[in-house]
Amino acid sequence: MRVAIVKYNAGNTVSVSNALQRLGVEPVVTDLPDELQAADKVIFPGVGEASTAMAYLRERGLDKVITSLTQPVLGICLGMQLMCSYSEENETECLGILPYRVRRFESDKLKVPHTGWNRISDLRSQLFEGVAEGAYVYFVHGYYVENGAVTTAATEYGIEFSAGVDSGNFHAIQFHPEKSGEVGSRILENFLKI
Repeated sequence: MRVAIVKYNAGNTVSVSNALQRLGVEPVVTDLPDELQAADKVIFPGVGEASTAMAYLRERGLDKVITSLTQPVLGICLGMQLMCSYSEENETECLGILPYRVRRFESDKLKVPHTGWNRISDLRSQLFEGVAEGAYVYFVHGYYVENGAVTTAATEYGIEFSAGVDSGNFHAIQFHPEKSGEVGSRILENFLKI
């Protein structure tokens, strides 16, 4: 199985690659359109800032490549947010794959960014097969994807928001499976089986 990880100016490609290697998969980390299109599965990770990341994707034509992919694609953290239509982070037009806006956490009582272990609930996707309702996963983010019709997992941090989303061949999670222990490994394994 050929698994490609989208290489762009957003972190965590190494930790995602290491997590896949622990599952016996040797991924390629690439920004080459041909390699992304030829892969059996594509992972679109990310730690960073939306407008800078989108500028990098547009400069290299990766925005068009990602939206045209027909194989299973998994967005992680910033990757999930960039799949949405718009982000409040520096007023950024995103890829438009998911029909959601990305919003900033607004609270005087909450520490932002949201960092740490939280429960996920309302699990309804192939990604979460074998994952217990209320399982803990690891989050690091200052913006969130609102809930809606294609939300497949929810979590709460001051407000309930999407922890997982599916739309056609595009799957996305706000948390970091590569930092979420056995639960995260199971989610990555489930993605590889889709």
